[in-house]
Amino acid sequence: MEALIPVINKLQDVFNTVGADIIQLPQIAVVGTQSSGKSSVLESLVGKDLLPRGTGIVTRRPLILQLVHVDPEDRRKTGEENDPNAWKNGRLFKGVDGEEWGKFLHTKNKIYTDFDEIRQEIENETERISGNNKGISDEPIHLKIFSPHVVNLTLVDLPGITKVPVGDQPKDIELQIRELILRYISNPNCIILAVTAANTDMATSEALKVAREVDPDGRRTLAVVTKLDLMDAGTDAMDVLMGRVIPVKLGLIGVVNRSQLDINTKKSVADAIRNEHAFLQKKYPSLANRNGTKYLARTLNRLLMHHIRDCLPELKTRINVLAAQYQSLLSSYGEPVEDQSATLLQLITKFATEYCNTIDGTAKYIETAELCGGARICYIFHETFGRTLESVYPLGGLTTIDVLTAIRNATGPRPALFVPEISFELLVKRQVKRLEEPSLRCVELVHEEMQRIIQHCSNYSTQELLRFPKLHDAIVEVVTSLLRKRLPVTNEMVHNLVAIELAYINTKHPDFADACGLMNNNIEEQRRNRMREMPSAVPRDKMAGGAQGEQEGGTGTWRGMLKRGEDGQGDDKTKLYSSIPASPHKGHAVNLLDVPVPVARKLSAREQRDCEVIERLIKSYFLIVRKNIQDSVPKAVMHFLVNHVKDSLQSELVGQLYKPAVLDDLLTESEDMAQHRNEAADMLKALQKASQVIAEIRETHLW
Repeated sequence: MEALIPVINKLQDVFNTVGADIIQLPQIAVVGTQSSGKSSVLESLVGKDLLPRGTGIVTRRPLILQLVHVDPEDRRKTGEENDPNAWKNGRLFKGVDGEEWGKFLHTKNKIYTDFDEIRQEIENETERISGNNKGISDEPIHLKIFSPHVVNLTLVDLPGITKVPVGDQPKDIELQIRELILRYISNPNCIILAVTAANTDMATSEALKVAREVDPDGRRTLAVVTKLDLMDAGTDAMDVLMGRVIPVKLGLIGVVNRSQLDINTKKSVADAIRNEHAFLQKKYPSLANRNGTKYLARTLNRLLMHHIRDCLPELKTRINVLAAQYQSLLSSYGEPVEDQSATLLQLITKFATEYCNTIDGTAKYIETAELCGGARICYIFHETFGRTLESVYPLGGLTTIDVLTAIRNATGPRPALFVPEISFELLVKRQVKRLEEPSLRCVELVHEEMQRIIQHCSNYSTQELLRFPKLHDAIVEVVTSLLRKRLPVTNEMVHNLVAIELAYINTKHPDFADACGLMNNNIEEQRRNRMREMPSAVPRDKMAGGAQGEQEGGTGTWRGMLKRGEDGQGDDKTKLYSSIPASPHKGHAVNLLDVPVPVARKLSAREQRDCEVIERLIKSYFLIVRKNIQDSVPKAVMHFLVNHVKDSLQSELVGQLYKPAVLDDLLTESEDMAQHRNEAADMLKALQKASQVIAEIRETHLW
């Protein structure tokens, strides 16, 4: 069991260079209000005057005090100070005169045999970090004391709890001290030594209050009552020492410290302990053997050993887990660059491969939050672009009046016997032209996605690139430039695809010829049906006139035919015809301002038929062209942009970046990365050493 405390001391030595916060080592933290006697208790445990004394705030930095028991005859040794077996081997500690000595971590191997020098060094080191304005610092001072008069212990002396700033102390000094204390005692492996003066009410103890915050059950709190000799005449601490006032699981121990007068008159700690024993025998004879400094030292030693024994298995697991984590972290930072050319080629190749793999969908890191890379491009082609084209209505932006005007303009001064083909060509080109904008937008969206893939590869796939910010920026610049160069080429091709469709209106297209034949049959069929519906008694001329009037009135069957033929297209047209007054002969005054179209007459049956024919032809041909564009634009984008970039990316990167003149500059690591690598390497070394230290403990030592 005695071997366990030196093991923890060893671990503390291992971790204090890299920060021991990461490993929650078992230790004892001394907590109390200012001037409650914390430092005096520690001095009593050591048996020497070694801590700065005075009024006000004296302890301004945590002091990690490791007490190492050495036998008088084996006090000098050359081996590890924390190796208890070494003390029994008779090896001598070179250069040490006297049976007690101390060592600071910050002074390396310097040995102090004069305890006044130790006190002075603590004061100097405190002022070096905390200044001389009564401010505090959370950076600990590490001190080891070797003596035959101490038990193996590790204690942390913390600044005293204070309420009101004095002198040049910052206004939030109370909060600073409180946070510092909580940082230590929040460690679940820390035993809390709560120091309270006997001449104050235990119920008002700040030490016990702050201890209860992190240890509500009191399972790891040991209370120490100081200044038993300074209680008011006629009062005693019997109830307190018996645990009747504040019950604490680990117990409650009373001690008597030296007064300031004793210190001034150089009264030794040994004399003070004898006086303490005499005082306890006289005032509390029944409790004398369970109180006092010597009993406190033995109790702390026993508690710490048992506590270490309980914590060790978990500590071992934690160290191994952390070592694995830091090994992985160090691997992610990569090794320092030795062969620059090889490193650069490797990074360029890896980036180009990952870029192409992201497009192909074979990347190592698959995005789960959103579509990216090739999947996103596929979505743009078939969902975004496809739907946009399907939403382009064949006759959008084309009214019946526009169609009629185009027909009449195409006939020139002669009345036409047939619908002029030129009107169909002019109108269909106008409609096909509307497909160009969504096609160019498709190119733009794919270009944006290709740009996003660069960032995706940097973030997820090639972590090494983050080591070299200049190389990363250069790669981004080269790829962006390549994409920028391909954009106008791709746009030109897409523009040409639409221009090709506009260049020659192929009325002999098989799909178009079929549509025309079907349409002619429909129109002829509908005309015959209309003739059959006429009353047989009506004279032929009246019948023709009536039919014409019916059509002109906007209520004839042509509108139903149009509606059926167009599958519900153009509600605006229906409204257009129905809003025109039936006839000026029926008693309604015609207000030209109310007529929504700039004509002063109704469409004749022939004009309506001609418009219908042209509209159907436009729709039929437009759908053929739209299908072609919907198929050819993605192919053009893939060939001219996506595949071209994939094929030429690596050669472009090598050509632009693989130049001896810029190698040094490109492969300059960020300062943060180099620092992080060193920190991770140091921590990994410490964890590996700690793992060895724990592995040396034989299992039998645990029980």
